[in-house]
Amino acid sequence: MLSSKNQKYKRKSATRSKDLLTVRWENNQVVMIDQTKLPAKLVYVRYRKYEDVARAIERLVVRGAPAIGVAAAFGMSLAAISSKAKNKKSLIKDLKTAYVRLRSTRPTAVNLVWALDQIMKVVYSKNDDVEEIKKSIILSSLNMATEDISTNKQLGKNGAKMIHDDDVILTHCNAGSLATVAYGTALGVLRAASDMGKNIRVIATETRPVMQGSRLTAFELNHYGIDFSLIPDTAVGHLMSGGLINRVIVGADRVLKSGHVYNKIGTYQVAALAKRHNIPFYVAAPSSTFDLTSKVSDVVIEERNKNELLKMGNKLLAPKGIKVFNPAFDVTPPELITGIITEKGVIKPPYEETITKNILNDG
Repeated sequence: MLSSKNQKYKRKSATRSKDLLTVRWENNQVVMIDQTKLPAKLVYVRYRKYEDVARAIERLVVRGAPAIGVAAAFGMSLAAISSKAKNKKSLIKDLKTAYVRLRSTRPTAVNLVWALDQIMKVVYSKNDDVEEIKKSIILSSLNMATEDISTNKQLGKNGAKMIHDDDVILTHCNAGSLATVAYGTALGVLRAASDMGKNIRVIATETRPVMQGSRLTAFELNHYGIDFSLIPDTAVGHLMSGGLINRVIVGADRVLKSGHVYNKIGTYQVAALAKRHNIPFYVAAPSSTFDLTSKVSDVVIEERNKNELLKMGNKLLAPKGIKVFNPAFDVTPPELITGIITEKGVIKPPYEETITKNILNDG
């Protein structure tokens, strides 16, 4: 049962569980948590071929913008290892084939393209020694994974400064360890606030139709010992109007320099309701999630398989043969966003100016 936001919440006295490591490189294999098996089982799968990594991204075995970016980079490492090329030109041809396949898996998440482009930059920058190029690809992928963890920890610290003691914070979809290599973006902020000793409570939406909130966010919050309640997506307005939520933090799959944010379908509705009830709405996203070149009209919104709506397991949820529209993401306009939390700080409006200045600043 939820109660007034003015009520003090008793902190859980749970021992902090170790980080969930979502994707990693081990013995020339890509190892990842199979998120389709959660929350019933914590299962790790291993892949030796980049095609298998591509399929895993498509089937949501691994998901979340930062996580699929690193997974794709590891996929390129597998492509390099499996290549029989004897010279740089032939190796690049093999890598381009893998690049195209991996890039095609999830069109909306910008981290995917960013990671693949970073790998290709490494390839073109090296001399003609094929084995040295292969080693550099693997090293670059490993560095990308390490940097993802450190980046998100810094992002979490920056965002935690925005959290007050006894805050009740709503989050939509899953932007935690399972959406990154290990730490999380939106949930990383909540973890950092909790680790600072702030007494917080989290409200997690179920996030239909794939239920990332109930399957993944609830699993994570329970794993890390953070007090939370799970609600149906349709209860957001009811809770906000009742004064039971005083802050919203979500992740992002793409952020444009205009401040438009692409995230899980339903995010726009949450933001609009937050605006109506004067509740601060924050987005947590690392620099790799920013797209400084595209316009709203350029971005492709992925449409998922209709069976995500029509079925739950083998059970039919709707009549056969009906029309289905199942977009995976929506776009939240900048006027609904209070601030965007990054590893470099918290960006505030006007976004057209501040995003470019913040993201391009390496200092």
